[in-house]
Amino acid sequence: MPAQQIRLEQWANFFVSTSAAAATLLGLLFVLVALAAERGRKDRGDLRIYLTPVVIYFSSVLGMSALLIVPNQTRLSAVTCICLAGIVGMGYCGSMAIRRGAGSALYRERSDVFPYVVFPFAAYTLMAAGGLVLLRWAPIGLDVVAAGVLLLLGVAIRNSWAIAITIVSSHD
Repeated sequence: MPAQQIRLEQWANFFVSTSAAAATLLGLLFVLVALAAERGRKDRGDLRIYLTPVVIYFSSVLGMSALLIVPNQTRLSAVTCICLAGIVGMGYCGSMAIRRGAGSALYRERSDVFPYVVFPFAAYTLMAAGGLVLLRWAPIGLDVVAAGVLLLLGVAIRNSWAIAITIVSSHD
């Protein structure tokens, strides 16, 4: 095995499982949105504020997992994909924090900033850091990337559950 190759095939089942989970839950989220539209919800603007990050988080997990199961991935291409996804995700979370700090009523509750901004920022940071560690220590780097992917998937599941509960329990 060339020095620049990494053994991603050992991680194939993990990344296939996380991408399948993200894709399935993303599909269910679209069903939930269709049901909410059918119910004629009046607060569609509020719903969009909460839905957009969840769609982005599920899509990030799906995209990251798909990129890392590409055959013949080199260490440099894997690091580039991981770091780029992490940096873009951190930028997205940072922009949400800036909009929140600018006085706009982005979220109903101040505590919503943690599951929608802070925890995803930490997940993207783990991914980017794992990508950098991957340059030097592949097994540890992939463990850190996996932790970031799982944290982001968990946050997206928690947030989509909160959205589902809100839609089901609201009476328009």
